[in-house]
Amino acid sequence: MPAAIDLTGSVAVVTGVCGRLGAVWVDALLGAGADVVGLDVRDTVGPELRAVLDAHDPKRFLPLVADVTDTAGLRRALDACLERAGEPAVLVNNAGIDSPPSAEGTGWRFEDIPDEVSGGVLDVNAQGTLRMCQVFGSRMARNGRGSIVNIGSMYGGLAPDPRMYEHLPVDPPFLKPPAYGMSKAGVAALTRYLAALWGPAGVRVNTLSPGGVLGAQDPVFREKFDAKVPLRRMARPEDLTGPLLFLASDLSRYVTGTELAVDGGFGCW
Repeated sequence: MPAAIDLTGSVAVVTGVCGRLGAVWVDALLGAGADVVGLDVRDTVGPELRAVLDAHDPKRFLPLVADVTDTAGLRRALDACLERAGEPAVLVNNAGIDSPPSAEGTGWRFEDIPDEVSGGVLDVNAQGTLRMCQVFGSRMARNGRGSIVNIGSMYGGLAPDPRMYEHLPVDPPFLKPPAYGMSKAGVAALTRYLAALWGPAGVRVNTLSPGGVLGAQDPVFREKFDAKVPLRRMARPEDLTGPLLFLASDLSRYVTGTELAVDGGFGCW
């Protein structure tokens, strides 16, 4: 009989907690009994996260201002976590920069993408995950236990289809930043590296890679996207919570170094 998902007494750390999916992970972890330490560069809790916290015991959530591009700041965040919450047992590396399809904002042709734009994405998404693992993951390895869930993307292994964005009235045409897929491919590679390194220490490391998550996308884009998904729809936030809790909990105690695609079958064509 498999173990139930019960994280009572565990401390879970979530980065990018004020971002789009931060509230999803926090809700799932609090609901499973974990105490949650939320890291973000912002010090203001948005409405989605506020609604989640209002539905749980707020004393079980510790917000910390920290930047995944600042190693010294992450070390201070670890010290605060240890002092005010306890030893981290779950780490969800969620912080990231993404560019959803939109007719608004600045765009570039491929050859004109500035170095600082690509560098910023890689620094947060890839190196930010590396830094968090160096600071928090190493602590878990010294403790001899823990689960790290790196948030990837289907675009870490698949190319965006430019035809999905042809209807957007922008010049130059919208491009999904190439550095985004590069960063998420790097996250999956880091997962495998650390799974091999820390397996003997009792720390499991996996990647959870969502497909397109329903949000404020325009109807034409959603129609195009749905047509490419075998389940014929984009992911809803609640579709992601089960996979997260599976990887975070003892239900996956013999699972490490893998990438779990939660994409409705997008990648099977």
